[in-house]
Amino acid sequence: MDILLIVGIILLVLWLLGLFTLPSLGGLIYIALVLAIILIIIWLLRRVFRIF
Repeated sequence: MDILLIVGIILLVLWLLGLFTLPSLGGLIYIALVLAIILIIIWLLRRVFRIF
């Protein structure tokens, strides 16, 4: 597995945990979601097009 995918999955899991356990954090939870999605998209692009 690529490190980007691992970090993306970890951020996604942390976002899910934070969404249900700490809803008072607000924007920080969504920053983790955005970072996770960006990292997973970069991983997919690298995998499909063999770039970067």
